[in-house]
Amino acid sequence: MNLNISTTLVCFFIAAFSFFLTSSVIAQDGTIYPLDNPDEPNAIQLGTGGVEDQPSPETWFRQWGDPMARNISTATLTPFLPDPDIANGAAVIVAPGGGFRWLSLSNEGWQVAEALAERGIAAFVLKYRLHPTPELLDDFRESMNRTFEAASDTSSQEEEPPSRPRRNLSDQLEDAEAAYNMIVERADEWGVDTDRLGMIGFSAGAGLTMYSTLNSEIMELAFIGPIYGGMNAVEVPENAPPMFNVIAADDFLFHGEIGIIQSWFEADVPVEFHLYQNGGHGFGLGNPDRTSNRWFDAFIHWLDVNEFLVANGSE
Repeated sequence: MNLNISTTLVCFFIAAFSFFLTSSVIAQDGTIYPLDNPDEPNAIQLGTGGVEDQPSPETWFRQWGDPMARNISTATLTPFLPDPDIANGAAVIVAPGGGFRWLSLSNEGWQVAEALAERGIAAFVLKYRLHPTPELLDDFRESMNRTFEAASDTSSQEEEPPSRPRRNLSDQLEDAEAAYNMIVERADEWGVDTDRLGMIGFSAGAGLTMYSTLNSEIMELAFIGPIYGGMNAVEVPENAPPMFNVIAADDFLFHGEIGIIQSWFEADVPVEFHLYQNGGHGFGLGNPDRTSNRWFDAFIHWLDVNEFLVANGSE
């Protein structure tokens, strides 16, 4: 059972774009507003280069109260370090989603990192490079509509192994590897136990988490947490990390497929899977009155039970 990565990544895009379209036509909080680029004083440039044929500089917008960035050409890593009194040495790279066209940096990045730091876990938000979009918001919306129509036709696409995806994620993988290397190099400074360094991602960020797991020859992740990502089967690499996986049954990315869970299970690699009754797509830490709201507590419990929150030999 091989994963058609190209089809899965198209699904990430369709999911993110469908959320974008649905939200943008609602006249209340779903309206898209231009936003001045924030200062991001703690962001550290990863030095991985730019984006080929980038038509415009990085720009931000606000939707549903959340700041989002697009046309990212300079990848950064923002540390969220716990209070030393509660720090336990575990660390997580956090990859927000957005269909590889924008990043939901608050809902799926900063808020998650802050919640991890409050549990004593060092968190690092990866702001990875994105595929180019037009400079003006109106042009951006129109280009997304055209791309969405083309992307929705996957009937003619042939399956191909995970090592050769049609969609080129070489920039994003390079960013993830640079983030990993920076954390390892500065582990003593940041109080990180590199044997307990994992990665979680949301939607497209879940795709990047899985892509890194399947393709990186550098990253030795202790655990992974793809949150509402693709669910198709994969070829599990040797020494694959334990996986915590979350999706909601009413997520339009989910069609009853749990191949990725079966792949981990058949490879005899620890896996925990939460299929929640509701929550939709893009719920981040959670939305009110949804069963998926408790996933983060379950994730922390999973880390604890699997001894990722305490060093080997420690009590």
